[in-house]
Amino acid sequence: MTDILLVLGGFIALLFGGDYLVRGAVSFARRWGVSPMVIGLTLVGFGTSVPELLTSLQAALAGAPGIAVGNVIGSNIANILLILGTAALIAPIAVSRDTFARDGAVLVAATGLCIALALTGSFSRGNGVVFLIGLGGFLIFALRGGGNDEDLPPATSSLGLAAVMFIGGLLVTLLGAKLLVVGAVGMARGFGVSEAVIGLTVVAIGTSLPELVTSVVAARKGHSDIALGNIIGSNIFNILGILGITALVKPIAVAAEIIQFDIWVMGAATVALLAVCMTGWRITRAEGGVMLAAYVAYLAWLGV
Repeated sequence: MTDILLVLGGFIALLFGGDYLVRGAVSFARRWGVSPMVIGLTLVGFGTSVPELLTSLQAALAGAPGIAVGNVIGSNIANILLILGTAALIAPIAVSRDTFARDGAVLVAATGLCIALALTGSFSRGNGVVFLIGLGGFLIFALRGGGNDEDLPPATSSLGLAAVMFIGGLLVTLLGAKLLVVGAVGMARGFGVSEAVIGLTVVAIGTSLPELVTSVVAARKGHSDIALGNIIGSNIFNILGILGITALVKPIAVAAEIIQFDIWVMGAATVALLAVCMTGWRITRAEGGVMLAAYVAYLAWLGV
């Protein structure tokens, strides 16, 4: 009963937190004259990845590498197939060619690096350093290259209010994710599910809910650029930031089942995202439906 209440409380907190997170992010973009896509890639994309970071760190330190790695791989799969698919069903997502060409290439490179290193069987401290150097380069690249690629309407709130909305929304979203993950993991372990599967499904989906709520809210409010930027930024940060920091703190082994199947699903989902975005530079409702169906098939394959 306690686990169920934690899950419900987490959902409620995520809904309210995600709404204010998007409001604050858009206000930042307008106040600073920075494109919403860049805000989505940085403040929103990285901010909503904090639950994954905390969960993977805790799992690695607790000697649960299956959850630590499965959380990142599973979150990236869910971000593309589940979250973007859901957002596209709500409102088709327009894709900026120039911005996507730049940031999509970084996502593909990060995903390829992750797969290559995972095939060695573990992520070492040296791998962690490489990931973090890549993350630093991406941040400099994104902030220098995406400053004013859109005409933005005037800011509708003060910078102080925008900061309060963003930070408050982020904190509530993180609290919601924590409650949800604790409750969901407690329920899953009661069924005797393996550590890797818990990481790939329950924990991954739970820690991805900030991205889900943020992207859905952004799509409903007509800010599809934040919805897409949020997912691309989150997936890049999941690999370069979360795996980088976690491996630097404590090297983590990669479960054989993840190497054999799940990293390839992540790679295929990333390539599919590129293909979908470049066909008409728009993610349509039909394509969103296909992405959701693919995620259901993936869960079915895992036996969830």
